[in-house]
Amino acid sequence: MEANPRSTGRLPAAFLTPGSSSFMDFLGDHAPEMLPGRRVLPPTQGVVEAPHGTTIVAAAFPGGVVLAGDRRATMGNMIAQRDIEKVFPADEYSAVGIAGTAGLAVEMVKLFQLELEHFEKVEGAQLSLEGKANRLSTMIRSNLGMAMQGLAVVPLFAGWDVDRDKGRIFSYDVTGGRSEEHGFAATGSGSIFARGSMKKLYRDDLTEQQTTTLVVQALYDAADDDSATGGPDMARRIYPIVTVITEEGFRRLNEAESSELARSILERRMEQPDGPRAALL
Repeated sequence: MEANPRSTGRLPAAFLTPGSSSFMDFLGDHAPEMLPGRRVLPPTQGVVEAPHGTTIVAAAFPGGVVLAGDRRATMGNMIAQRDIEKVFPADEYSAVGIAGTAGLAVEMVKLFQLELEHFEKVEGAQLSLEGKANRLSTMIRSNLGMAMQGLAVVPLFAGWDVDRDKGRIFSYDVTGGRSEEHGFAATGSGSIFARGSMKKLYRDDLTEQQTTTLVVQALYDAADDDSATGGPDMARRIYPIVTVITEEGFRRLNEAESSELARSILERRMEQPDGPRAALL
């Protein structure tokens, strides 16, 4: 596949030969060393220390789905980065949030974006949301060797299903096992606290604004109990990334919207440090 400096400038034959609509299959045939799962790692002792992304949350509402993440990356007991981005658009109608080894996760997201774009260009149609979730599962499974050395990637995938006319959420384990979540989901080190928060506050008739408030409340609760999860940092103007996917497509809340949402929650927390209360009955 390498370019020949003495050639006429034409693309290599590999790019002009009809084949699979999967970009991963194309790389596997012509440049397998570029796939993360095909790399040969040197022998190591113990877990490899690398920056890790932490908590990602998602919640569905009647008109779509919200996917959000905190901004902290940790390496052991150290804060490796305070403003990392963990939520990315996969295509026009879906998004993926990353938890686990940050570098590998970002690389996997970029490869996933290429996979969906390649399919659309070859087939002339978008892959179904179910198909996108399955493709991501395959990519995670190909990383199993690295996951066994502590370099795991565990994303959360959400999007608008144009066939079913609803928002859907998919979670994964390190082996690529896929599960559809109903209502809400969380992954990462603070997920147990975020899930507990959403479990008491979630309703299936929430509006878009209420759902964005719900996920930021959940991230706040996760940061309250998990040191690897970062809460809103008003001094540095670092706020959670909140995205909304509806029938109109992917949209990320801008800084003004995110800051206003974080500020309103912080003001309420000054009165109720433990957050809103759910009814007993």
